[in-house]
Amino acid sequence: MSSRQRSLAPMVGWGQALPLFVQGAEVVNAARAGASSRSFLERGRLQWILENIAPGDLLLVSFGLIDMKPGRGRFTEPFGDFQWFLRQYVHGARDRGAHPVFVTSHERRVFDEHGNMGRPLGLYPTAMRELAMSMSVPLVDLNEWSVAWWRQAGPEGTKELFLHLAPGEHPNYPDGVADNTHLRGRGATECARYVAGEMSAKGLLTPEYFRDLDAHVPESALEFLDDRVFEQLTEARVGGRDVPAAGATW
Repeated sequence: MSSRQRSLAPMVGWGQALPLFVQGAEVVNAARAGASSRSFLERGRLQWILENIAPGDLLLVSFGLIDMKPGRGRFTEPFGDFQWFLRQYVHGARDRGAHPVFVTSHERRVFDEHGNMGRPLGLYPTAMRELAMSMSVPLVDLNEWSVAWWRQAGPEGTKELFLHLAPGEHPNYPDGVADNTHLRGRGATECARYVAGEMSAKGLLTPEYFRDLDAHVPESALEFLDDRVFEQLTEARVGGRDVPAAGATW
């Protein structure tokens, strides 16, 4: 869901596209590429949010794509420390009068040779659903929605949603790219539209805060951060203690 800098276009996070469907409220996308629920908290990024969040704000929390990756500092067990870390986001927001909202991660683009779609995120969406129910946290199930869409689009159609580019198709990727995790314009925009639509349907914000939920929104409407601004925000959004700048969305 991270906002992407201009040098990575046309890679787009759905959080970057969310402002296209929200009006009269500021969307602060504090998501950090490559962050898990663990690393985002341990590197002080949740603390920065909690230092700046205000009563009545919504805190959208979406993890799982990186939590599943092995290695120290990022990996979590779905029904173990993944849920433990998610609880810290919930308690932190509620202690400040803000309202946490869980958003399950969209699925990766994984198909076998017969065109059958895989579910590599495994139990992480299920673990988030379970915790949402037990803690009475509103849930936007982007994962299940994305699975239905990816299956319908199939192995070829999903290439238009993910960062799949032929050599020479875009100057930022002269050799081409086949990325089955990160979205580009249409994929990110439609994911953001779904999240905004669910926020509206669940009454998380009143109807006047939403726009264009049923309208065509061109990819040209997406905005990319200047690389220098992106780096400045990355370094600045660490709170609580002196920690290295690395690592997710408010």
